[in-house]
Amino acid sequence: MAKILLQTTIPFEEDDWNVSRFSLLREVLEADGHEVAARNKEADADGNDVLIMRLPDSDFDQLWLMAVDNGDGLTQVESNAIIEFRKRGGGVLTARDHQDLGLCLSHLGSLGRFNHFHTHNLEPGRTENDDQDNPNISYPNYHSGANGNYQKVAAVAPVHPLLKSAKADGGTIEYFPAHPHEGAVGVPEGIGFASVIAKGTSTVSGRQFNLAVAVEDEPSDGGVLGRAVALSTFHHLADLNWDTDRGAPSFVTDKPGDEIKRDPARLEIFKDYVRNIARWLSARPEVARAASTTLLRSR
Repeated sequence: MAKILLQTTIPFEEDDWNVSRFSLLREVLEADGHEVAARNKEADADGNDVLIMRLPDSDFDQLWLMAVDNGDGLTQVESNAIIEFRKRGGGVLTARDHQDLGLCLSHLGSLGRFNHFHTHNLEPGRTENDDQDNPNISYPNYHSGANGNYQKVAAVAPVHPLLKSAKADGGTIEYFPAHPHEGAVGVPEGIGFASVIAKGTSTVSGRQFNLAVAVEDEPSDGGVLGRAVALSTFHHLADLNWDTDRGAPSFVTDKPGDEIKRDPARLEIFKDYVRNIARWLSARPEVARAASTTLLRSR
């Protein structure tokens, strides 16, 4: 099993997306046998997180980074440490949200290229708001549905191992938690080590948008970086979106739905996606090249 650092990019703030708002995610990972350290940013006198900057020399196998900041969530020292962590085989998951939320991810090498923002690395051909209910939130924002509801997912062929579940009809996960204004991820042309694995559809415009990018066998300095996954929104993993009774920060004003509450079975299937990610990220680069489609459990 893996040792996972579940980390936000902000210091603790009760009325914000602090790490306690991802407690159900932690429970799923721990129930699957992983060791999880969940924490918010804790900066030293120079503004660097006391753990992130030591990540390359730590015994963590994975970093699940909830990028809930407005752009200043990672210093250059922290960003360099995360890149070095991948160089020694560490797996990384990034999750952000609409507009420039999680803009700090732009400093993470290729992971910055897979995330599209409002003021940096804009999504090609899309510079208009999708979500019409929140005029204060600008693009990118895709309305996949209300918090507490499901969105139908289109798996990109061939179906990636992350989307496989024996519990699902046909063996492929078909539903993710929905969110009124998801961010944007994608893969630039010419990159062969990353792929979009799942797409959602806006309930407002009918546009398809990317939900997740999987990164594998990325070359670097004669070696291969650890695997990575870039998500369009951290709301796929937040307590609010799995159980609306858990609440949200006061600035969240969207009216919640109740589909998950009425039909929790689809959420249980979705949790296999979470389990798959943790197992898949655990594959060391030398193993990944030989068995790129196999879900492996780490030591």
